[in-house]
Amino acid sequence: MGPPHAVSATNLLSLFCFFILLATQTADAKIRRYKWEVKYQFKSPDCYKKLAIVINGRTPGPTIHAQQNDTIIVELKNSLVTENIAIHWHGIRQIGSPWSDGTEGVSQCPILPKETFEYKFVVDRPGTYMYHAHYGMQREEGLFGSLRVSVPDGVTEPFTYDFDRSIILSDWWHKSTYEQSAGLSSIPFQWVNEPESLLIQGRGRFNCSALGPSTNGVCNSTSPDCSPYFITVVPDKTYRLRIASLTSLSALSFKIEGHNMTVVESDGHYVEPFVTDNLFIYSGETYSVLVKADQDPSRNYWVATNVVSREPKTPPGLAIFNYYPNHPRKPPPTPPPTGPMWNDTEARLAQSLRIKSHQGYIHPPPLTSDRVIILLNTQNMINGYRRWSVNNISFTLPHTPYLVALKENLTKAFDQTPPPDTYDYKNYDIYSVANNTNATSTNSIYRLKFNSTVDIILQNANTLNKNNSETHPWHLHGHDFWVLGYGKGNFDPENDPKKYNLVDPIMKNTVAVQPYGWTAFRFKADNPGTWAFHCHIEAHFYMGMGVVFEEGVEMVGELPPSVMGCGLTRGGNH
Repeated sequence: MGPPHAVSATNLLSLFCFFILLATQTADAKIRRYKWEVKYQFKSPDCYKKLAIVINGRTPGPTIHAQQNDTIIVELKNSLVTENIAIHWHGIRQIGSPWSDGTEGVSQCPILPKETFEYKFVVDRPGTYMYHAHYGMQREEGLFGSLRVSVPDGVTEPFTYDFDRSIILSDWWHKSTYEQSAGLSSIPFQWVNEPESLLIQGRGRFNCSALGPSTNGVCNSTSPDCSPYFITVVPDKTYRLRIASLTSLSALSFKIEGHNMTVVESDGHYVEPFVTDNLFIYSGETYSVLVKADQDPSRNYWVATNVVSREPKTPPGLAIFNYYPNHPRKPPPTPPPTGPMWNDTEARLAQSLRIKSHQGYIHPPPLTSDRVIILLNTQNMINGYRRWSVNNISFTLPHTPYLVALKENLTKAFDQTPPPDTYDYKNYDIYSVANNTNATSTNSIYRLKFNSTVDIILQNANTLNKNNSETHPWHLHGHDFWVLGYGKGNFDPENDPKKYNLVDPIMKNTVAVQPYGWTAFRFKADNPGTWAFHCHIEAHFYMGMGVVFEEGVEMVGELPPSVMGCGLTRGGNH
């Protein structure tokens, strides 16, 4: 590891000005306090009874409602008894509070059983966000919820609507995450397989009869837990639906029978509006769509979500678009709409290319970058175990969180060798099952120069199965980035950057890379801290599909003692 990056007077001045600006903006901001208890509880979200992780007895957990520049304080008690937890505030950049990012191993030690931990952060930008577990694979057990940030009073948005609703899409397994993670870590490898159900706002329907004549009460199709979710609408009113995907595996399509949707926001940024009857959404993404209740009001309509990009073995998730005053349980008289073809990559790519920044709200990207990092996504066998890798390196989290290790100068906490910025793209065949015998595991990280501009290119390739390449939604903590372009096949570092959209690129925190394709984005390394960047598919990140960026960590203030206490900081012996 080289010497710490020097802090220039310009950088200090820009940080100072930012915090002065923040102070003036937050004069009318509120402090919003939440007291949560996390524990296991038997639930039947798809009629099949199993343990779920709940917050105050609920999954999805309570929705956080806030206004721009409010301070959120969550007092979180871990009542799981035998498991640690951590909760990530997905899409919140944590400017000035990197220790509240909620990423175990990166920004904090996990919250131990019976302990209470306080998350405190400012929501500095309006938009549609979410929170979820970031320890092991706990998100899969239902530990997540919505976080909605409104514009301040008196501020208008570039669209109008009458009512606002939050909807979380998720997938659901009957096996516990213990069984699943054990299979992923086994020789021979055991995949998690496809989910049993898709849930809309925590509700779905599994076919109990598939289990045979006697289910011993484990599956009960009359359980109130699995009665369909319904969205009640008043005829001729316009609804803003804030749709968030917290699936653990599935990419989804989302449709409302007989209705068009106007896409107006994604990941907290206004989109140049476009109309569609189908929305593709990847794990970790959020969208706001406007829907007008302008159809025949004498009946109800289906809301349907289907698996795409993987061959579906899971039935559609269904909810009811309920026109008042019809009964919300009144089934629509028509069959649910069918989803698009699961393997139609062209349609998914076309939607991605349509998403541009709203003309009145463009944040111009820097025209050039200081550093280019090309990340090849592959599967590898390492010591007999199947792993996901980036540039032939499979990521593992250290016992001491990076933020703590770097602030406390604990150089033995993780491998100080920097990971590679690229791979042998001239000779690597992305369409073949690669040998990759030199693949390794490491917990090393990328050190970024503070305030530098960084380009990331995600390059997809073949898995360990012939003729197979998977869709990966990648999420960056602590930042938004400009999505500069998508392409098919091998990324060409000489010519493809010439086609980047530098005029009106959308800013996002999560973006997908399609099978055998590439995705390019640009961000400013201007948020002091340590930030995870990883595939948002639970099993893939568990299997090593991620990296960590460090930037300006010397500017981070004194760490709260609550984020320490594990690894080399256990017992205060550092």
